[in-house]
Amino acid sequence: SDSKVMTCAAVWRMPKELESGSHESPDDSSSNTQTLELLCHLDNTAHGNMACVMWEPMGDGKKVISLADNNILLWDLQESSAKAVLSSSAALEGKGQLKFTSGRWSPHHNCTQIATANDTTVRGWDTRSMRQIYCIENAHGQLVRDLDFNPNKQYYLASCGDDCKVKFWDTRNVTEPVKTLEEHSHWVWNVRYNHSHDQLILTGSSDSRVILSNMVSISSEPFGHMVDDDELSDQEDQHQEEKIKEPLQDSVIATYEEHEDSVYAVEWSSADPWLFASLSYDGRLVINRVPRALKYHILL
Repeated sequence: SDSKVMTCAAVWRMPKELESGSHESPDDSSSNTQTLELLCHLDNTAHGNMACVMWEPMGDGKKVISLADNNILLWDLQESSAKAVLSSSAALEGKGQLKFTSGRWSPHHNCTQIATANDTTVRGWDTRSMRQIYCIENAHGQLVRDLDFNPNKQYYLASCGDDCKVKFWDTRNVTEPVKTLEEHSHWVWNVRYNHSHDQLILTGSSDSRVILSNMVSISSEPFGHMVDDDELSDQEDQHQEEKIKEPLQDSVIATYEEHEDSVYAVEWSSADPWLFASLSYDGRLVINRVPRALKYHILL
């Protein structure tokens, strides 16, 4: 509007036919194009441009947080989501034009914590008091692009940025990252933990590559699956004990180079833990699977 670009947010409802569990085939040529129903806008006229919107990970889907310029806004969706009421907010204070780039709502601690990124800093906030609970200054050498919480380990957080690095943090001690990955050669736009197997990490970068890593040493199962002692003979037992004491090695599982331009989004399937998608600037959407050998190694 008025030759200015504004970024806004709204809540929409999907048609009933498209809801999960519906048996109708979405590619049925006879089905008409469905339209989404606009429920409400998240009014940000007083707060500036929206950087991102996050649903509360658990709960009834009535709470939404949006990051707009230097503001954190907690919205309460009321009356069958036809109205969004601002229930609390906090502002980022400091020198210069502070703006959030991204954020993530933690699925742990009864969903009372979020992490935000602005410039090179990662901050944690308590959504009940809207106060800062930790701050990782200079988490990256350049802009922090994305964050993700480990779904199974409550204090673990991944971040990525324009310094080409992916870092893993324990939010109880933020002086040093627990682990750093340096596999990309340009800005890393996305980092995503697998929802079921938190050793699997997906990253996408403007080096046009998607990298699947096995960060097993900082996962919830660093020593692999435990085997029941009764099932082992003495010799196997000894060998197994040696194996259990030795954490499995972190490694890059695969590098995917089907994209010819910057990869701006990577996402795991919410239904199939071995399936993931990536999207690049040239409009190419690629769907890949975790290599079968690794899948069986994790499962068996």
